[in-house]
Amino acid sequence: MRQISVFLCLGFLFITGCSRPKIDATSDETLKTSIEKVRESLPEGKRKEFDEAIQVLAFSNLDLGTMFSDAMSGTNKSVSSMKEALSGKTGFEIIQDAEKIKVERQSKEREQALQEIKELEEKRMKAEEARSQLSSFKIIRSRFYKRTREYLGPEPIIELTVQNDTKLPVSRAYFTGTLASPGRAVPWLKDQFNYEISGGLEPGEKATWRLAPNMFSDWGKVEAPKDAVLTIEVEQLDGADGEALFSTRNFDDEDMDRLASLKKEYGIQ
Repeated sequence: MRQISVFLCLGFLFITGCSRPKIDATSDETLKTSIEKVRESLPEGKRKEFDEAIQVLAFSNLDLGTMFSDAMSGTNKSVSSMKEALSGKTGFEIIQDAEKIKVERQSKEREQALQEIKELEEKRMKAEEARSQLSSFKIIRSRFYKRTREYLGPEPIIELTVQNDTKLPVSRAYFTGTLASPGRAVPWLKDQFNYEISGGLEPGEKATWRLAPNMFSDWGKVEAPKDAVLTIEVEQLDGADGEALFSTRNFDDEDMDRLASLKKEYGIQ
């Protein structure tokens, strides 16, 4: 009968008469020695799980705000809270408590991730709607070249011809320009810029601009061959009041990657 009782204890069943060592958090020394005893009392296959569980419980009871106030006041509330979470518990209880914490944490992480996915999807939809509106602000012609200036060196020039076929006046336009050669996968330059339109651009109006980026910017530094072609994407238009009319800049490539990553991680189509 004694052999059966011992076997059941080792099989992780809680029965009367089974005595397991518990963690004693009375002092730092008793905490250290009792953790070692509790660990040694566990089957070999459970010891790594116990080590991880100790860390989970310890860090789940440490709060950065409390630690800061402890440092300022000279108290040890955060450490006391950690010891309290460990005190009087067997190895299996530590493992069980840590598992509960991990399950709760995973549930909260999933809830937060689903909320973030929802917000990113809303931003994506707004960006798609804006892109449809922005297509009415047409880039008829785009060129990039460097104009030679005596004593001052080459000056970068972005030359654009645009037409406002939206139904609203535009005071400022925001663009992404890509300078690339046919047949090359990597562009020479991809950069954002914007232009405040003097007097605005009314619906149906057409204009040609010669914009001169700073010669020390990437536009001034780029050395592209003669076959390089400049393509322009309209990303935002501001109205007469200076507020954004339509914009895709609230949902960029990083947002797209983040959305795809979260949906893949949580199995969402």
